[in-house]
Amino acid sequence: MDPPRIRGAPRSGPSVSPDGPSKYYYFTIDDQLVYMSFFQDWGPLNIAMVYKACIYIHSLLIDEELTSSRLVLYTSDDPQRKANAALLMALFALIVQQRAPWDAFQPIAELEFMPFRDAGRGRSDFNLNIQDCLWGVFKAMQNGLCDLNEFDVNEYEYYEKVENGDWNWITPHFIAFASPMDPVWVKAQKEKQQQAPASPAKSSPAKSLALQRKLPTPFQNCLEYFEQRNIKLVVRLNNELYDRNTFLERGIDHLELYFDDGTNPTDEIVRRFIDVSDEIIQAGGSVAVHCKAGLGRTGTLIGAYLIWKYGFTASEAIAFMRIVRPGCVVGPQQQFMYSKQLEWAKWAAVDEIRRHQVATALTATKILAPATPPADTEVENVAMDTTPPNVIMSTSQLIPPVTPSKHVAAASAKAKSIAPPGQPRKTPNAKRLASDSSDDEDEEEDDTLPALGIPPPRAKLRSPAKSNISRVTASEQRPTRVTRSTAAGAAASRKPGTALSAVSSKANGQAPPNKIPRLANGTTVRTAAAASRLPPPNAVPAPRRTHRAPSPIASRLPTLVPSKRPHHNSVSSLGEVVAAKKVAQAATATNEWMKSNASAVVKPGNKSERPGLRSVRRRRSSFSAADVVA
Repeated sequence: MDPPRIRGAPRSGPSVSPDGPSKYYYFTIDDQLVYMSFFQDWGPLNIAMVYKACIYIHSLLIDEELTSSRLVLYTSDDPQRKANAALLMALFALIVQQRAPWDAFQPIAELEFMPFRDAGRGRSDFNLNIQDCLWGVFKAMQNGLCDLNEFDVNEYEYYEKVENGDWNWITPHFIAFASPMDPVWVKAQKEKQQQAPASPAKSSPAKSLALQRKLPTPFQNCLEYFEQRNIKLVVRLNNELYDRNTFLERGIDHLELYFDDGTNPTDEIVRRFIDVSDEIIQAGGSVAVHCKAGLGRTGTLIGAYLIWKYGFTASEAIAFMRIVRPGCVVGPQQQFMYSKQLEWAKWAAVDEIRRHQVATALTATKILAPATPPADTEVENVAMDTTPPNVIMSTSQLIPPVTPSKHVAAASAKAKSIAPPGQPRKTPNAKRLASDSSDDEDEEEDDTLPALGIPPPRAKLRSPAKSNISRVTASEQRPTRVTRSTAAGAAASRKPGTALSAVSSKANGQAPPNKIPRLANGTTVRTAAAASRLPPPNAVPAPRRTHRAPSPIASRLPTLVPSKRPHHNSVSSLGEVVAAKKVAQAATATNEWMKSNASAVVKPGNKSERPGLRSVRRRRSSFSAADVVA
């Protein structure tokens, strides 16, 4: 097949793009990435195909010969292939370009695509669209359930084949696989059922052990792989097709949760599966789940755990599981998950509340339990000796009151001896005066207030009719004492032995003292009371308020909004630097898995051909042998 040629304009008709002279490179993946259907299902493509498509598109974007060309992914008119191609482009924008699901879907939002369907035989009654797939992969990436940096495409394609085991990793803690089968063991079980109970078994123990060594290749691969990958539990949902002791002898637990093929599990089965699986996962282990084909019943229980644990919706869980293991959740199990998703979400909320209550109770038991000091033995002996022999005392009367320790009593007495501080409204006016002091060297330090970034509160103006009442300014309303500069001004404006008041100052013909506090940066703030009075004749006029540079002293007020000040942005800038480094590292890691594995996915191009995908390994499924209820 000849490679698509590069051309600058269509053969006939005007160009749909405004930049007509631009070159376009047309490529397709319809003939290379093909969905292998079970019955009437046709998508979405599995994670290995998504992996290959991302590497292939990336290799075309970095090709030097195509730097001046625009890439065009074309497909046929088949609605199934059209939907698969559109999903691959949207997943490339989501995974490689790290766009949000709505941004990845926006270029194709106006187009109509055929919804995906399940692998059942009957008529499809549950539609799965491209948005469900995008959100399913997005939530899986957000919760660390889908990391393509650790994805091995060769291992995925090898073990998904029936002859090699037929299993896939759904999450880093769940494996979905088809039921292993031991034909010799199944035949022996049928013979035992046909024999009479009193007749001895035909096969000896030595012969049985010899037969167990001859397990089929898929079963043997399963046992060896599970031992290497820390599988702690195997859950069987179908009839017995092998001996469970085969796993138990290798240190892997085995759990039976049978329910009929094509049906829905009961609440007891779902609850049991969630509790056991979460306990093993929290301990660092992994769980392997299988039914006959590892699709319907297996996908239903694993999807229930995804909804309960990570908050997936039913459509998102089904879409994500069908990408990592095509065919999951069949027929009526889709509607079952859709109708049960809210109930499973409520289970998660109730379980979280219970865990919080248990943790709170344990914390209260460890920290809040007081230790009662021992009672005095002398008091106890006196109480016992003075009790008449013919009087029966109750339990509460036998226990004497607890005597506090000596250091507790001493501390209480010392605390009571300290006089409480005076209140600004209740303390007499004479006692609220600051004592005169000759220590003028501390005057500036006492008068300086820290720069809080906001002006002090203004005092309310009082009416002239209440001028005969002692005024209490804003500085005197505070619980702190009056500053020394204020006391010094008051001493200069009154006679010895008189109280500081507005009446005495007015009688002497002098202005009230200056009570304007000075800030740390040297500026002054005028209060309303000070602005209403004229300054004294010999007073130095206060400087006018000007906009000065902010004080270098950091404010103690909490900064809720990022500030332009350097001392406020020190922490946020550091966080931005760390976040930028993490984004750069993530982008580098994202490019690394595409560059390092490009040779295994894309064959290099030459002068006559462009780069293309290598041959796809076909999958032979065991789903045809399963009994599916339409």
